[in-house]
Amino acid sequence: MKTSLNGLNLIKQFEGIKTSPYVDCAGLWTVGIGHLIGNGHSLPDSYNRMFSVDECYALLATDVTRIERGVARFISVPLTQNQFDALVSFTYNLGIGTLQRSQIRQKINRGDIQSAIQSWAKYNKANGIVKKGLTARRNAEIALFIRR
Repeated sequence: MKTSLNGLNLIKQFEGIKTSPYVDCAGLWTVGIGHLIGNGHSLPDSYNRMFSVDECYALLATDVTRIERGVARFISVPLTQNQFDALVSFTYNLGIGTLQRSQIRQKINRGDIQSAIQSWAKYNKANGIVKKGLTARRNAEIALFIRR
């Protein structure tokens, strides 16, 4: 399954686009449309520059393809397009490892959608602090996930 325009727009809405590297709310170096540069404290030399909008979209395309494979690998039940898109947005933001370890994955794979949604809303913190932007993103992802 591939991410639809709705899913890509959801990612872009919350990530924004930044052509120069910045440290995100979790303290991670990022550029473009939420492309994680690395977990280190210093910016790698190859990223210490301005990026074109086209480069930002190319990074997004590469990242989304990797995330789609991760969602397909860890979700073993059939998904609607909206469900897939919502999970791609969640995983794009938090990483494939988070999806793999999450109660969301476990509950979706067991068919317990209501409990999965309740767990989903709890992923709204960065460094242990509730963030309004993450709360809004989780709410938008949940809304997309349950949309018919």
